Amino acid sequence: MTKILLILHVLAAIVAVGPVTVAASMFPPAARRVPATDGAVAVGTVRLLHRICRVYAGIGAAVPVLGLATALAMGVLGSGWLIVSIALTAAAAGILVAFVLPRQEELLDQLEAERPVERSATMQLAMSTGVFNLLWATVTILMIVRPGSTTSA
Repeated sequence: MTKILLILHVLAAIVAVGPVTVAASMFPPAARRVPATDGAVAVGTVRLLHRICRVYAGIGAAVPVLGLATALAMGVLGSGWLIVSIALTAAAAGILVAFVLPRQEELLDQLEAERPVERSATMQLAMSTGVFNLLWATVTILMIVRPGSTTSA
């Protein structure tokens, strides 16, 4: 059962978190390009990127649920690396929900109203997105290396 939970956890992370990290990273430059390209098509692209982020963020809730079930089955729930991973995952989710998604919505609303977006707004969004991605990369590294594990080098 542990292997099945681990497989589901890893697949959920790849399928759910991967698209969010890529689409969120693509959003700021796509929003900046709207005035320089065909407006309707460019806004449609930005809208699609936001939708990908929003939908896959919801699906991504399965990742920590499956992760906790896996940790419980493996008996590592109290391990330091796992506690740090849980905290970083919570921080990443908080940044996504509190900063990335709302800021994307604000910029998308401006673009749909044919109002220009300020470069500083897209840069702030890019920074929040970068922190979100960095947190997920750190969690991924912790999941692979697992300090103190018998499988880590």
